[in-house]
Amino acid sequence: MSATVGKNSTGNRSRTGNGNRTGNGNGNGNRTGNGNGNGNRAGDERAARPRADARAGVRRASAFLARRSLKAHRRSWGAVFTATTAAAALIGAFAFVVGSLLLAQPPVERYAGADAVVAGDQRVTYTAKPWGSEPKTATAYLPERVRLDRSLVAKAASARGVAKAVADDSVPVTVTDPGSGAAGADAAVAVGRSWTAAALTPYRLTDGHAPRTAGEVVIDGALAAATGGGTGSHVTLQFDGAPRSYTVSGIAGTGRRGGSPAVFLTEHHLAAVAGHPGTVDAIGVLAEEGVSTDALRASLEAALPDRARGDREVRVLTGAERGQAEHPDALGARNELLPLLASITGTVFMVALLVIATTISQAVHQRSGELALLRAVGATPRQLRSAVGREVSRVAGAAAVLGAVGAVPLGLLMRSLLTTDPLPLPVPVWLPFAATAAAGVLVALAARPVAVLAARAVTGLRPAAALGAAGAPEPGEPGRVRTVAGAVLALAGVSAAGAATAQGGQAAAVAASGAATSLIIAVALLGPWIARGATRVLGTPLRRAGGVSGFLADRSAAAHHRRLGAAITPIVLVVAFVCVQLAASSTLERAADRQAAAALRADLVVTGPAAGLPAGAARAVREAPGVEAATGVLRSGVVLAHHEMGEPKLDRFPVLGVTADQLAGTLDPHITAGDPADLTGRGTVAVGEDRASDLDVGVGDSVELRLGDGTEVRLRVVALYERALGLGEFMLPREALAGHVAAPRDQLILVRSADGGAAPAVRRALAAYPGAQVRPATADDVRIAPPSSDQDNAMVVIGVGVIGGFALLAVVSTLSLITVGRRAEFRLLRTVGAGRRQVRRMLVLETGMVAVAGLTIGTLVAVIPLLAFAVSVTGSMPYLPPARYGALALAVAVAAGAGALWPGWSGGGRSVLGHRT
Repeated sequence: MSATVGKNSTGNRSRTGNGNRTGNGNGNGNRTGNGNGNGNRAGDERAARPRADARAGVRRASAFLARRSLKAHRRSWGAVFTATTAAAALIGAFAFVVGSLLLAQPPVERYAGADAVVAGDQRVTYTAKPWGSEPKTATAYLPERVRLDRSLVAKAASARGVAKAVADDSVPVTVTDPGSGAAGADAAVAVGRSWTAAALTPYRLTDGHAPRTAGEVVIDGALAAATGGGTGSHVTLQFDGAPRSYTVSGIAGTGRRGGSPAVFLTEHHLAAVAGHPGTVDAIGVLAEEGVSTDALRASLEAALPDRARGDREVRVLTGAERGQAEHPDALGARNELLPLLASITGTVFMVALLVIATTISQAVHQRSGELALLRAVGATPRQLRSAVGREVSRVAGAAAVLGAVGAVPLGLLMRSLLTTDPLPLPVPVWLPFAATAAAGVLVALAARPVAVLAARAVTGLRPAAALGAAGAPEPGEPGRVRTVAGAVLALAGVSAAGAATAQGGQAAAVAASGAATSLIIAVALLGPWIARGATRVLGTPLRRAGGVSGFLADRSAAAHHRRLGAAITPIVLVVAFVCVQLAASSTLERAADRQAAAALRADLVVTGPAAGLPAGAARAVREAPGVEAATGVLRSGVVLAHHEMGEPKLDRFPVLGVTADQLAGTLDPHITAGDPADLTGRGTVAVGEDRASDLDVGVGDSVELRLGDGTEVRLRVVALYERALGLGEFMLPREALAGHVAAPRDQLILVRSADGGAAPAVRRALAAYPGAQVRPATADDVRIAPPSSDQDNAMVVIGVGVIGGFALLAVVSTLSLITVGRRAEFRLLRTVGAGRRQVRRMLVLETGMVAVAGLTIGTLVAVIPLLAFAVSVTGSMPYLPPARYGALALAVAVAAGAGALWPGWSGGGRSVLGHRT
């Protein structure tokens, strides 16, 4: 094609085409012939030129345009660079954390000396056939330890290559110094184990000798320092009965810091105080010299049965797997955290792509006039698309590299918030490189198609039409496909919210989350139309309040709906996302608090050390003068197998174990059917009213559950109650749970005084129980879940702080990009006589309109799914503390002001707004 010469936005001449000239001899390309005489020969040579040369010419011209445009639009591409860098860092950080969580294993401490550990399988499965599909299997981890038959110890010892097999049990024990009495402040919590099992641990005697009788114990160095004891001294230990004095026969140490304090007893005495003589927690195995780990595993698997205690499998753990026997619920906590983190990661991915698409599209749209001019003077669509793609690729490539570097410290920060002692999150050397590289490649690859699509409206025009488009204030109306897609997504979001009102529990949460996502994307697609509506609503008050500046702001907004929509979209995104995240948790917490407060009838509560309170403590409190009722509360968990939307599901629920004849005076679950006095024995259960409706059961029906250790039970429903959000979905008799928990100790005792003055008598009754404390009862004492956990706080920081901060950065970048692109408009206003203050005030009023419209629309987008979720799950309206919403509104206003106003007051903006031109 003939080379064409045009002017870019900097006023410099640039060439488009393949750089070869034929025919009239003008220019400085490769000339053939002179004048018009040799046209035929030139045409023949041009026809014969290889296509590779033509493509090379297109690439050279595109590269030239891209280089010049990058220099001419540094500020615009700077905003795109900032947003893309942040997106790459955020995606890389979440990939880093998810990968670390997938690799996480409980640490090996107490079994550090064992070559292998035999333990019960903590997993439970449920297989069912969904509608019109193949059978599927759901898996969950049990919340309590699965014990093994003691007979397996001998079978493990008989396996080839085994030098020794040791039965290992652990019991919580409260330790006090006999000289300090039984005051709660002097009680320490330790783990009691047999001295035989010490061979499996890093503990070794540093003084004295091993325990030989039931009255002797070995304590570790940390415990000896805490109690001031030594070899030959006495300590008071309390297991599940009355406190008893023991003689310290020796001191053991590990040679390193950390770990739980330990007390070692004789094997026979430990089995007696553990309370389950027929079972063991685990079996530690020491291999003969020269036996490999793989050979030892194979030998044990051949010697042991496939099943133990019904359907529970026997597992042989070696290497890093041994930690699973130490912390049986650690992987269960990981499996509960993974879906939540994966959901947030999906939201992050959506937010990041939306921000990238918005900023790049706006940057390209601001150059529509320049691209149209190039098209009008002969640049081909391919050249323009290639030039735009090269620009964006260079910017996105550099941003991806910088974002990948920033993803590592951000990922480490997020990891530090989620890691716990039972489940530390590992960081293998390859993980940061893999996560950040994947994020960088994803961002770099996503940027170019977005830019090419954004430029399509101009590059596809004919040259004559492009000449008219070059003078247009902004591109035309959004395409039909975009409008239809936005309308469909808006309808889908509203429909999903409506479906959520007819569901409950996790299904309602999933539907509400899907509704919020659909509505946010719909707002992004329908941004120009929404901006037009916002202008009509806010234009009149803007003109009245702002005078001339208000008139200018209204007219500018009315003439640039696409630009205004691009400005509103990131604000809607941050407001909707943060409101959904904060209000959903606030609504649940508020409803649970209200139900727990309404259920509480006790005026006193007895709490104990971390090991819990022995069963005798509740009996002692009941016998105290002035006590009307007292019930010990045992906490555990159950697993329910059911269908959800046709899919097999295994859900874990925390439960309370209570004493029925004392329940009426201490706790009121608001019974709607049945009699809580029948909640006795090992075969009854009370069920929350909504859960009973989901399971289609009533009083007299049966419910199949798995208790915390995997035991399958079929329980008769004796009562239905209303306050399930505060007290849990199921409530069982204490005796039904006691045999299926690690230690049958009450976490607290609820006390109802006859006249409100029983506290002194209760304290005297508990004098024999070290660590027991008496205080006024609160709603938090009976809530099935704590009001706020470290993990909840971490998810709030990650979900709201990190992602919300990124969305606010997107607000700043987008509005800064838009303001920089309006330099010509500001110059024109100053040229025709607008004053500096008028233009500045116009910019302030426009920014206020954008912030108000974004806050309003974002709040509406959040309210629709939140209303559906709150009504279906809590039966109340959604709730967000006013202070939190006020902080959000302030953050949005500051971000909008920084993005829109700062470029107009600094650098080149001062020369635009400060002087007439």
